[in-house]
Amino acid sequence: MTEPTKINFRYRRIRDLDDITDIAELLFPGNRNQQHAAARILLELKYAKGLVRSFKHLQGRFDISRRTLERTRAKLSRLGLIERVSWMNRRYDGREGFKFSTRFGGALRLLADKMDGWRNDRSGSRKEKDELLIGLLEAPRSPEGFGDFRQSERAVTTFK
Repeated sequence: MTEPTKINFRYRRIRDLDDITDIAELLFPGNRNQQHAAARILLELKYAKGLVRSFKHLQGRFDISRRTLERTRAKLSRLGLIERVSWMNRRYDGREGFKFSTRFGGALRLLADKMDGWRNDRSGSRKEKDELLIGLLEAPRSPEGFGDFRQSERAVTTFK
């Protein structure tokens, strides 16, 4: 049986996270090569004194292919877990490289707060707005829905 490849953010899964291998397994399910690369990248950033200019040295030292390393680094960046600092960033005095994102935890907390707020808001106007927004999602699926799009868009702005 194949292992699922989608990230599982269920409470029990998050609650049981203990170490770097659990984090890598959560973020890269079903791909042991990317799990290994992610664990090496995260460990490198954790113990680095400052920015990490490149992860190329991990290729030879730990037998990680260039493609796997780049795909893993790109996914960690897209998830917002790591970020690249440009040499033009004045806060880092011309240095460049990778570091842990300082916004990742805040973004997850904000997402959780937004979801709680949306879930608990059961006012009549909220329901009307939600129904209208769902209608906008349906519009592009049907050819006749394109004509209604501008009218729906104007109606949404009245709720803001």
